[in-house]
Amino acid sequence: MMVTSCLFWAMALLKIGRYYESNCFCLCISLLLTGSSAKPMEKVPLSKTLESTKIAIDTGFRHIDSAYVYPNEKEIGQAIRSKIADGVVRREDIFLTTKLWCTFHRPELVDIGLERSLKNLQLDYVDLFLIHYPMSIKPSEAMLTKDGNGKILFETVDLCATWEAMEKCKDAGLTKSIGVSNFNRRQLEMILKKPGLKYKPVCNQVECHPYLNQKKLLDFCKSRDIVLVAYGALGSQRPKAWVDQKAPFLLKDPVLCAMAKKHNRSPAQIALRYQVQRGVVALAQSYEENEMKENIQALEFQLPSEDMEVLNGLNRNFRYFPANIAAEHPNFPFSDEY
Repeated sequence: MMVTSCLFWAMALLKIGRYYESNCFCLCISLLLTGSSAKPMEKVPLSKTLESTKIAIDTGFRHIDSAYVYPNEKEIGQAIRSKIADGVVRREDIFLTTKLWCTFHRPELVDIGLERSLKNLQLDYVDLFLIHYPMSIKPSEAMLTKDGNGKILFETVDLCATWEAMEKCKDAGLTKSIGVSNFNRRQLEMILKKPGLKYKPVCNQVECHPYLNQKKLLDFCKSRDIVLVAYGALGSQRPKAWVDQKAPFLLKDPVLCAMAKKHNRSPAQIALRYQVQRGVVALAQSYEENEMKENIQALEFQLPSEDMEVLNGLNRNFRYFPANIAAEHPNFPFSDEY
């Protein structure tokens, strides 16, 4: 079923809890990212986050992705509450994701991490709560706990114990569903094979785009009824702190641009449609209303199978976000093949 209405942004609604399993894409809000991924990154004031979230809801987006480590939860929550008060949406219409930061992996801290996000959001629950990364950092009030020499203080926490605490958050009604982010196959299997598993992860949110199509991980997740959620679906806005400035511009790729011209679409729409047809939930980042409207139009057309094969051929296993600062952590996920 092709959906063009802005009231819903998903096709073939297959639900795990309230998580829409396939053929949908969503709005991802991040504090320092704005514009399309072919443009340079700008610093965005929190007031812009507030207004952009309101515009996104008015445009028809219903999934908003956030995290404790993004210092914009207060503004996102304010925008959602404002649109509920205005009668534009009900709380149950919004699908809100947040994530457990690495300093809260110890089981006794998991609910505290979620409660902090809920306090920021001023909401009673989130729809999806994810373990942001499998690498644990020693607890502190800082996002990156460091020693006197500026070295990040990592620690090793049993992620199965962390997961049990995540399950308790679901049972307590603080989140509707639970999942993971940046986990590889081995780490997913560790959770799935955990004795006494009560709830399996509904999704695994990972970097995924035509340059890193994650085919093997996607096939594995599908075989376990786990949704693959793609961040960086349009490439990267190249923040200097995180991304190699020599990295290629996905949305300037000549093959992608030629296909966009062929279908009278934008490169961003082609990149998003590619994920939709693979059954991947794609997170599309933008603060601009015209780009939001353009992104949602990725639901309005179909790519033929031969074009999908061409896009598959763009894969080069290239990461914009390799998380190299944690490469020595025993739970670093990107050393495995997938």
